[in-house]
Amino acid sequence: MNATRTSAERLKALTGCGDTVGLKSAIHEMCTEFGEVRSIDILTVIEAETRRALCFLRLESEEQEIALMRSLGVSRFGNDVLVVVDLPR
Repeated sequence: MNATRTSAERLKALTGCGDTVGLKSAIHEMCTEFGEVRSIDILTVIEAETRRALCFLRLESEEQEIALMRSLGVSRFGNDVLVVVDLPR
């Protein structure tokens, strides 16, 4: 992935994923520049007319997770990095 992309561009690229399998693959690819991906768990929710994926990630080390969070502008939920992605309806 191009390191010059902004966090908004990186997250927007994920919104094109129509299903959790494609989203998981795209997130895995995006995260590998920060380190080895240990786990990705995805929950989908529907609010009003918005469909979202809550992506809970773990990388090999906390330092790698911090670099990922800074790059994407996301935070933690418990011990996991949380990435929220708007999905197509």
